Amino acid sequence: MPAATDIVAMLGLTGHLVGRTHECDWPPGILADIPAVTATSLPEALTSREISASIAGDPHRGSSLYQLDVAMLDDLKPDLILTQDLCDVCAVSYERVNDAVRLIDLDTRVVSLEARTIGGILDTVDAVAALTGTEGRAAEIRADSERRLAALPGSVTGAPTVLFVEWLDPLMPGGHWVPEQITYAGGRSLLLGPGAHSTPYRWSVVADLAPDVVVFGPCGFTPERTFDEVSVAAAQPGWAALPAVRQGQVWVVDGPAYFNRPGPRVVDGAEILAAILAGRPDSRARRVPVDAG
Repeated sequence: MPAATDIVAMLGLTGHLVGRTHECDWPPGILADIPAVTATSLPEALTSREISASIAGDPHRGSSLYQLDVAMLDDLKPDLILTQDLCDVCAVSYERVNDAVRLIDLDTRVVSLEARTIGGILDTVDAVAALTGTEGRAAEIRADSERRLAALPGSVTGAPTVLFVEWLDPLMPGGHWVPEQITYAGGRSLLLGPGAHSTPYRWSVVADLAPDVVVFGPCGFTPERTFDEVSVAAAQPGWAALPAVRQGQVWVVDGPAYFNRPGPRVVDGAEILAAILAGRPDSRARRVPVDAG
């Protein structure tokens, strides 16, 4: 679970990390030093539509997308495994990890992290800290996060409407903590509220909502890969007439780094959105040209 690796690193425990998932890519340099105990059966070059079709064709949904290297897990013999049961498509599930631990008879504690809101994310940091004796560092992370969030505009009258796109084809808006990120940033989230799980919507719904700002940050996609798929949205009926498109308020951000994962960097994501809405975007947000696609 990449978010768990993020939390471990921010608690100063990178030196104690013995394994990671194949999707863990932060902090920089982690790929070279720590072995991956998971792999995926999906080819890297698939589009969002092809990935969705692969998952839809799986009778177990996302559960067979990932392989867990049980032999490596046995060799590493971790004292603590952090996993999740929030989404089958996001990572190996708590149930599968527990089954593996029982199979190889490891004396290992398995903890599932289930944050759905920003408050829940900070609670998760506290929980991992309590398990690892790093409560002091967790208190610093919470205090810094709360201070930075309090400095953002928050809920304001006449806030611009924001559609955060977590998946392009089919369209899925950002759920769980993303609506809170939007509110902290001074915007009004469309389609979903805090803690809500994302579900597919028709693109025609976007035309009816006429968002003032559209932000693309698909789960698991780099900004470069996202730019390659913006044409999916640009080809939809009514796209060119959206206020966001007409006003040049369509953006691409790094979803995995700042929006998709339930780790402390969601605060950075809220700050990125706030900068976009204030007309002062930084290098972590890239404007989509009006004629994209």
